[in-house]
Amino acid sequence: MNILQYEFNGEGMQRVFENEKWTVGIKNWKPANDITGIDCLERHNLTDELFVLIAGSCTLLFANEKDGALEIGTVKMEPNKVYNIPATLWHNTITCKDTKMILIEDSSTCSDNTDVLQLTKEQIENIQAMV
Repeated sequence: MNILQYEFNGEGMQRVFENEKWTVGIKNWKPANDITGIDCLERHNLTDELFVLIAGSCTLLFANEKDGALEIGTVKMEPNKVYNIPATLWHNTITCKDTKMILIEDSSTCSDNTDVLQLTKEQIENIQAMV
């Protein structure tokens, strides 16, 4: 038996390891996560998601629904800290071209238990001003 190694250096996210319980992915910059390309939030309805910033920079977007509106906030990630996105929290990442993150989540996380919310032009402008 040997120790296995995984890597991913392309754009976006790729799951590099998965078993019946959890999955590990590497998430790199992609145009949709650039400050000029951000247009949606997502939430995983059944599972938490963890991010660890390895290189570059990332701002986590999050939003809570209150009185029929979204209250959007941001957290500037620091390298080597674990950030937990609880189940049902709207979120997305804003990254720069040299960003590399590790993503850890339950292997059952998929499009069937994930919602995507398109942001309005006004929400996008507000996010760009915050970041």
